[in-house]
Amino acid sequence: MYTPVYNKRRVLKFKQFNNHGYSLFSVLGKEVIIGVLSVATLRCADAAAQTTSVAVEPDTTWQRTVEMNEVNVTGTRAPLTVRQQARMVTVLSRSDIAAAPVQSVNDLLKYATGVDVRQKGPLGALTDVSIRGGNSEQVAILLNGINICDPQTGHNAMDLPVSLGEIERIEVLEGPAARVYGTSSLLGAINIVTRIDAKSGATAHLEGGSYGYLAAGAHGNISYQRWRNQLSATYLRSDGYQRSKAGSLNSDYRTAKAFYQGQYDDPNVALRWQAGLSSKDYGSNTYYSARFDDQFEHTLKTFLSLKGENRSGLLHFRPAIYWNHQEDRFELIRGSEAKVPYNYHRTEVFGLNLNAYFDWTLGRTAFGAEMRNEDILSTNLGDPLDRKHAIHGTERFYTNGLNRTNLQLFLEHNIALGPLFVSAGLTAAKNTQADMDWRVYPGIDMSLRLDSHWQAFANFNTSLRMPSFTELYYSVGGHKADRHLKPEELSAVEGGLRYTSRAIEAKASAFYNRHRNLIDWISDGETDETGGTLWKSVNFGHIKALGVQASLQADMRQLLPGQHFFDRFSLGYTWLNQRENLPEGIVSQYALEYLKNKFSAQAASCRNWLSAWAIACSTAWEATSTPTTCATATPPMVCSTRACNGPKRDGTLTSRATTCWTRSIATMAMWHSRASGWWLESPSRSFSAVKHHRDVKYTIIR
Repeated sequence: MYTPVYNKRRVLKFKQFNNHGYSLFSVLGKEVIIGVLSVATLRCADAAAQTTSVAVEPDTTWQRTVEMNEVNVTGTRAPLTVRQQARMVTVLSRSDIAAAPVQSVNDLLKYATGVDVRQKGPLGALTDVSIRGGNSEQVAILLNGINICDPQTGHNAMDLPVSLGEIERIEVLEGPAARVYGTSSLLGAINIVTRIDAKSGATAHLEGGSYGYLAAGAHGNISYQRWRNQLSATYLRSDGYQRSKAGSLNSDYRTAKAFYQGQYDDPNVALRWQAGLSSKDYGSNTYYSARFDDQFEHTLKTFLSLKGENRSGLLHFRPAIYWNHQEDRFELIRGSEAKVPYNYHRTEVFGLNLNAYFDWTLGRTAFGAEMRNEDILSTNLGDPLDRKHAIHGTERFYTNGLNRTNLQLFLEHNIALGPLFVSAGLTAAKNTQADMDWRVYPGIDMSLRLDSHWQAFANFNTSLRMPSFTELYYSVGGHKADRHLKPEELSAVEGGLRYTSRAIEAKASAFYNRHRNLIDWISDGETDETGGTLWKSVNFGHIKALGVQASLQADMRQLLPGQHFFDRFSLGYTWLNQRENLPEGIVSQYALEYLKNKFSAQAASCRNWLSAWAIACSTAWEATSTPTTCATATPPMVCSTRACNGPKRDGTLTSRATTCWTRSIATMAMWHSRASGWWLESPSRSFSAVKHHRDVKYTIIR
């Protein structure tokens, strides 16, 4: 934190001041020289976006150019701006969220170039998110910096209690992130940052549509002086658009979510707390086994967290404590426990983070420690228990379980040497379940500013991931797990260029990943007792991946000020190729089934068009590496949009086209207008209409 000292002459000379609303915060509490004009700003807020403290002598001038156009993002253990990062950190800002024609966080993440989002069922009933050819187990999902992943399985990681309207930004860190988010982030991390309204208020919404679709929600906020408290709740349900062979529902879903967050801020300390609940019931169709088309799953996630930071003094201490609770009930044959017993799982996670950093003559040094205890009670995951535990609401008992503790130590140093910025550090990790001794995973990030627009960056990072409880113990329904799996490890090298101006932001990089002991489910031709395919959890030897990634974002208002149609335009492309030496006859279920090509494009306008309309449209094309699995397993049943933050929003016209190429093509288009008092929708070539918010909506899926 930069604390102004008014009895010294501190002068900041800069050449460029980008046109962003939050740029001013970078100069609060400093004396600013623009040409020959000297302006002293009053201290009315903390300079949160300025992260570099430079010691200067009285009556001297800090000559280094500073570009004040960014807020802090978490790409290192200590907070730095995006421009200071020597990593591929993609930030989906609030304006990006508002302009995108999406309805959920899952859909929004598809715009991140290196992210692969695979949804099973409508509106992301079950969603797997991976980065750079990995799988859902290898990515850490965080909410306001708190890890909310479930050690049972990565399939439940995207059970988020927040709606799009509460999100301030989404940070996607691509590549090993052990130094930043811990060892669970083998191939990257996704940090969802929420916002709390500055003024007290309340809102509510109600939606309806075909196939029994209903969505309702409410949001309330109370702000008083330095205190803010916000509570939201949503409910979503549908009968689904598919039926099983027996004619029963098998794609229906019901989702209830609640999220409370609060904060306290003063010049010396900042506190933030949050509590969330997400309950989902959905027909699982054939998600886990093609032999059964009437599967069902219920999940319940609750969590609490508290974190703080001191804002004065030399040492900035940022502790955090959190608790996650997850329940999972899986029915292979829906409502027929007598035929096949249900699987019950309950996990408890308790975590404590102790992080700190300080600025001194040679830069910024960060250090910390983390303790994360993971416990599971289950009917089939874990070792046999000495004492059984009753399952609430049933006559059955948890008969298996496991408890493990992961310990981590962090050390990182950041230094700026003229145009060169270096961030180096290491993570030391130990886990009780694997009887693993302390292992050290180093990393270094470097960036070199070539001029006011161009920046070169390179990094080398390492990380590890412990197996999930499912990978260790799930040995039913055509699966055979190995409880002696080793932790998987990754070494990654990346290098690239970044170009930034007021109108254009572009970046391109090439990366090389080397996996060791990669965990996956494979089939070697062996069958189970019923004659079906038997999938085994194993450690591969070595997997090598080579990729290229590029993205471009253009502010059309700055680039072509004479045109009055488009506000922004973006492109993204990722190419990935993995090399593995598998024996003949081996089939991989997850690790070697990845997107080889991904291309995305988006154009948005929030300007007045014909004095009544605004437009936003996007398209995406994805191709998998094998011709057997489509990245979008099931077309969405209901489509929606978000209005742009433009003047005189009398109407919104949106369209979206998505193509997933394997042996099939799925497209979707949407038109939405605030023109009358009815909502029209056609998810499967049929129409329905319900009263809703003076809106008209027409959807085509083919």
